[in-house]
Amino acid sequence: MEKWFIRNKSADYKKIAAHFKISEFLAKLLINRDVNDHRLIDSFIYSNLDKLHNPKTMKDLSKGANIIKEKIINKDAIRIVGDYDVDGVISIYLLYTVIKQFGGNVDYVIPNRIDDGYGINNEIVREAKKQGIDTIITCDNGIAAIEQIKLAKELSLTVIVTDHHDLPFIIDESGEKVYLTLEADAVINPKQPDCDYAFEKLCGAAVVLKLIQELYLLFNIPLESTYDLLEYTAIATVCDVVDLVDENRIIAKKGLELINETKNIGLKALIKESGIENKEIGIYHIGFIIGPSINASGRLDSALKSLELLLCEEEELAHTLAKELREINEERKQMTIEGVERIVNTIEYSNLKDNKVLVIYEPKVHESIAGIIAGRIKDRYNRPTIVLTNGKEGVKGSGRSIEGYNMFEELSECKELLSRFGGHPMAAGLSLEYENIHILREKLNHNIKLTEEDLIPKVYIDMHLPLEYINFALINELKLLEPFGKGNNKPIFGEKDLKINRGFRLGVNKNVLKLILENKNKSVVEAIYFGDIDDFEDLIVTRYGRTQLENIYKGIDNNINIDILYYPSINEYNGKTNIQITIQSYRIS
Repeated sequence: MEKWFIRNKSADYKKIAAHFKISEFLAKLLINRDVNDHRLIDSFIYSNLDKLHNPKTMKDLSKGANIIKEKIINKDAIRIVGDYDVDGVISIYLLYTVIKQFGGNVDYVIPNRIDDGYGINNEIVREAKKQGIDTIITCDNGIAAIEQIKLAKELSLTVIVTDHHDLPFIIDESGEKVYLTLEADAVINPKQPDCDYAFEKLCGAAVVLKLIQELYLLFNIPLESTYDLLEYTAIATVCDVVDLVDENRIIAKKGLELINETKNIGLKALIKESGIENKEIGIYHIGFIIGPSINASGRLDSALKSLELLLCEEEELAHTLAKELREINEERKQMTIEGVERIVNTIEYSNLKDNKVLVIYEPKVHESIAGIIAGRIKDRYNRPTIVLTNGKEGVKGSGRSIEGYNMFEELSECKELLSRFGGHPMAAGLSLEYENIHILREKLNHNIKLTEEDLIPKVYIDMHLPLEYINFALINELKLLEPFGKGNNKPIFGEKDLKINRGFRLGVNKNVLKLILENKNKSVVEAIYFGDIDDFEDLIVTRYGRTQLENIYKGIDNNINIDILYYPSINEYNGKTNIQITIQSYRIS
């Protein structure tokens, strides 16, 4: 059972509203999202490109750009080593096309998820040296590759690291964190403690974009010329689930505009193949349709296929590749469903469900989707979850966390049990020996600081908003907050003691619930619920009896009152426009 909390952050809403010429209603929503200082509010409301930060302020960025310029001019062989997810593929695409544009001698390598694992490895380094590569540039990886980069320097390679992941560290004798350093020629990562960059929550592709901006300036090309690259950076920003505030918000907003007018042959083919060709592409389409299709090739095939699609210049080939990616993604979806079912059964019929940290070993799960499944299990049980399976060399897995549990730091406390690990507070990847699985599970649960209260799902409500306050002007004002995503969630409003005047089950499969609701002030609204209708009906029958449920569907007066969490919108159907709310959650009043 979830708990509801109303956000009650103090601020001078009147002053904010007056200064930025917005309503107090909107000012409160911004403060609720911790958009609370002058610069952040200004950037949020007026998300213009001139508010992107100066790339020169990022540590080692100018140094790295100057090295790349010299290597381009000298025709030295450059190899980009990227990750196999959307962020990595986009990062490679951006840097490769730009270096090529400037006449550089450049190629790329993407480690195979199964055979090579995450990030740059010793074999990639040795192969680069053997093939006469002069410079390695990592994208969306490398910050934790201490040994691999040391090897590269021993082999006299130039190394530039571009990354956005948390820095590896050890705990010294006094209990303090000591961050590990790399021997690279330039390390570009805004999360470095001594980096002065104003915003550290960029994805890997956005870090690469900042590097490209500096490179453009070094070649005497206006920085504004890089803005066309925002459509690709936006895809990575959305799919890597970074906070959509500050620069990320600007990138996402401008990028979405460009995506809807894209001239990239491969991207156009994927949009068409996905059945969204004539729709306005938004965050949902990027995060749940386009992104997963790009990601799927790195999971079940090779991420090179997705990169090839973006680089494609022939329409026929582009459509062939796009179709292949969609088919791979459909296969991935089915494998995910089956994996989730197996693991739920394992949990329900064992003592694992008593653990606060779920560590599940399921050898039949494909290692490439362990993270997706861990996320689904985490959502179902609201517990930090690590899903482990058989990898090419030992046991491999991925973890997903909940609020209040820093998975990266907790795994750091168990590093003696792990062959390899990396990640950030909310997600991590790891490898270990089979015999250490039980020990890891025991240690993580023994060290746990989470209480039973922490494990109860919490929903934070922006405010109590009575039905009579909803109007077209308010709904249009809410659009100023878009695009929604991590760090800028869609607002949640609450209303209580609502009478159900009538109910309808809609859709071909009768899986949509429509309710006509009325509050104590006689305001009436249409509400739509896309959740589990059977659960809703069971609750009504348990509390009030089947007759009362039947009365709802017949439109007969009943004794049922509910509280709801909702979001208002404008519904257009058959030429008619009306206000409608979408119910996110409900409870009996």
